[in-house]
Amino acid sequence: SKLFLITRKEATGTVDYAHIDTGNFNEDTAKLYCDHSLLTSDERITEEVSKVFNFFSNNFKTGSYKHLIVAPFYMRKKFTKLISREIANAKLGKEAYIILKLNSLVDRDIVKKLYQASDAGVKVKLIVRSNCSIVPGIKDLSENMEAISIVDRLLEHARILVFCNDGDERIYLSSGDWMVRNFDQRNETAVPIYDNKIKKALTTILDIQLRDNTKAR
Repeated sequence: SKLFLITRKEATGTVDYAHIDTGNFNEDTAKLYCDHSLLTSDERITEEVSKVFNFFSNNFKTGSYKHLIVAPFYMRKKFTKLISREIANAKLGKEAYIILKLNSLVDRDIVKKLYQASDAGVKVKLIVRSNCSIVPGIKDLSENMEAISIVDRLLEHARILVFCNDGDERIYLSSGDWMVRNFDQRNETAVPIYDNKIKKALTTILDIQLRDNTKAR
């Protein structure tokens, strides 16, 4: 389980609480894995988490989503669109960057799209702990890419996705990696982070890890 929805009767009425996690609720892995989770009563999120659970009950109701990015219906298309936006902004001379922290990055189509982004001038920084099909530093292909892996005593398991978006940063936590099975064969959920304090916390963590000179390779 990486997703839950609690409906609670309170003095002011019924309130929904949603939890979206980058890792499972597992008593063994909880001792070893580093993950991030969001617990929120933001109705933009809770209403769409409810749609995900409705799909589990009635799998002909895929639902439409404005905030969550849900696989296998919309995730590939949405992240491709976000990468394309960075490419367009780079070609216009605007600041454009992508920061991805994942366990695996091996989806062929997405890798090609990231190479296109680098070639267009988008700065792409990757923290990929396990399998990574990106080769940075190739002339006219991946000169604007940097890729590291961090392996330490505790397992880096979180998925954080950052898109510059012309200065209006979009930050997501995701339950799945960028693999064919996660995009096309499983139910996965990525949640946007709207709270500025949480955004700051996540970008600070990423900045620390990108500057790692001890455990990163």
